[in-house]
Amino acid sequence: MGRYDNDTKILLSDLYITNVMGEQSDFAVSKQEFTAFLENEARLRIDDFIEGAIEIAEEVHSGVKREDRLSPFLETHTLPVTIDVVKHYRHINRTITSVEVASAILHDVLEDNDRILDWYQTKAYGFEAYLIYRFGNRVYDIATELKIRPLENYSGTNDEERQLARFQDYCNILTSAEYDVKTIKLADRLNNMRFISRVPEHPKVTRYLREAEDFYLAYTMLDPKIPDFYKKIRIAYEKLRESSKKVLAA
Repeated sequence: MGRYDNDTKILLSDLYITNVMGEQSDFAVSKQEFTAFLENEARLRIDDFIEGAIEIAEEVHSGVKREDRLSPFLETHTLPVTIDVVKHYRHINRTITSVEVASAILHDVLEDNDRILDWYQTKAYGFEAYLIYRFGNRVYDIATELKIRPLENYSGTNDEERQLARFQDYCNILTSAEYDVKTIKLADRLNNMRFISRVPEHPKVTRYLREAEDFYLAYTMLDPKIPDFYKKIRIAYEKLRESSKKVLAA
């Protein structure tokens, strides 16, 4: 495996483990590996904007675990999603700046969380204002557009009906979303589908399968089209479906 003289500066091939299908599997990436990727593979300068975004993400997601209750959220979701976004932009020769990188790093900071991420509490003590002050309206607007609203915001006789109403509303938002928002969301969903296949008994499996069938696979082909994500999400979908079948058959 290729390395630079400095062991912290590793090549992208070290970050990704490719399985026999050619699909990039889930992985955990450290902050050190992430910054090495940006500098050495993506040829991006780690400026104050990116450093600040990493600091906020570290604070916000500190101690947060994923569905297996073991994997750290930052290292298995936030940083890998950002890598996928950067890789996509480089692959299609689309300009990417520290603004887009910071937006990807911070895409989950306004999600519901008991600590500081609750939408209403952030307004109460100024986190929203701080986010705008430090990173500008562009980064804040992307985080806001990608935010999943609280279930209680939607009408319905039960949680299932409210979840459906929320999903339909979110699809409407994403359908009209610009390229940067769409790319981050597809990378986000791809990571989530790949990860949840490791926990095939989790209730989210059924939802992710349904939402891929109902929206996300077709979403890749809606303007602005992002066809390279179609193949990746299709592979993740098939793998998740097979995992689900095995659980049901057990």
